[in-house]
Amino acid sequence: MVLPQTRRSFRAPPHPRAERNPSPFPCLKAKVKKLGRRITVGEDKAYDTADHVTNLRAINVTPHVAQNDSITATGKCRRSAIDGRTTRHQGYGISQSCRAMTECIFGWGKQHGTMRKTKHRGIAAVAADFLLNLIAYNLIRIPKLVAA
Repeated sequence: MVLPQTRRSFRAPPHPRAERNPSPFPCLKAKVKKLGRRITVGEDKAYDTADHVTNLRAINVTPHVAQNDSITATGKCRRSAIDGRTTRHQGYGISQSCRAMTECIFGWGKQHGTMRKTKHRGIAAVAADFLLNLIAYNLIRIPKLVAA
């Protein structure tokens, strides 16, 4: 919920589960039904909650969620909802490294590109700007890929 801005630009803090509420479950259910087998989905540690992981497993989706087992401000150790059933497989590590590579692209676009705050209106203009950011990122990567 965003409150009207005052002279101090005060905004209400976001709800802790705000990012997880718009669930992609209908899309995932359709994908599982189409493939006829269990699929995996990679997510960041904000999705490492017992209810979210349970809901994914209920629709035949293996959650490759980054484990949120950090220390809280009060000194308690968080318990991850992802246990050894998922993390022991080689695919979990591959999924996490692919997710990290994807996050790197978006991080570059926000820091060096023009993805932090769009200056365009309309889906077509924003999509074109996003595409230009991806092209620029690939052009920067070419020398590193050729050297390898």
